[in-house]
Amino acid sequence: MPAGAFTMGDASGDGLAVDGELPLHPVELDAFEIDATPVTNEQFARFADATGYVTDAERTGASAVFHLLVDAPTADIAGPIVGTPWWIGVRGADWRHPGGRASSLAGLDQHPAVHVSWHDALAYCAWAGRRLPTEAEWERAARGGLESATYPWGDDPIDGNDGVWRANVWQGAFPAHNTAADGWVGTAPVRTFAPNGFGLWQAVGNVWEWCADRFDPGYYAIAPLVNPRGPEDGDGLGGERDDERRVLRGGSYLCHPSYCNRYRNSARSSNTPDSTMGNAGFRTVAA
Repeated sequence: MPAGAFTMGDASGDGLAVDGELPLHPVELDAFEIDATPVTNEQFARFADATGYVTDAERTGASAVFHLLVDAPTADIAGPIVGTPWWIGVRGADWRHPGGRASSLAGLDQHPAVHVSWHDALAYCAWAGRRLPTEAEWERAARGGLESATYPWGDDPIDGNDGVWRANVWQGAFPAHNTAADGWVGTAPVRTFAPNGFGLWQAVGNVWEWCADRFDPGYYAIAPLVNPRGPEDGDGLGGERDDERRVLRGGSYLCHPSYCNRYRNSARSSNTPDSTMGNAGFRTVAA
């Protein structure tokens, strides 16, 4: 990614006010290098095997699995998560066992590593000599050089109206029935569909991607216009972990217009840095 400028934020009017995708603002970035794909299970396994690293999900002994993807003994199923009953707390779920203790990575080497926390992503970056992208770096790369476009490929619909599927998102009635019209119920291999104009694969859909920044929905109004690095403190939404939430970008295989329209270039979300779930991974950058 050469040094350059782009307009950051929601130009389509599809954003949620609570996410803070406005105001639109110009951003200048230094040159950086970014992974063409999210980190795969094969890559994460090399890191874990070389270092003996134990992820947050492995340490806590459980992680969040989408209800249709649970593959675990009944005794391991802790039950639905309050407020999001389609997420199930599953003991023994982790990056090596994405559905739970009865699952494995067989056939998933080229799928994105999931059930990795922000802390786990940082540990991988330290081993690889890289870092997480800033939110601004992620958005510029995701846009693929298309100024103000909704998606990495432009503004054409994601849902295959012209017979071409462009990303891995939910089809059908969420959260009960996924038709898998794009070929996937859960994660897809990282080089599925087509890359954007900068050569990035699946910047939207498939898995959420951790960024380096803390999250604050009011940040765009005060952000520096050159190499923004995110706010110094929290999201301003209150709570004992107010200053811990980190940015997630890109949406996932669970995104659907009926409840989540965050599979867009400008869409923002966040979670605490120790959170793990079956639809979040990361890609890395280097200056």
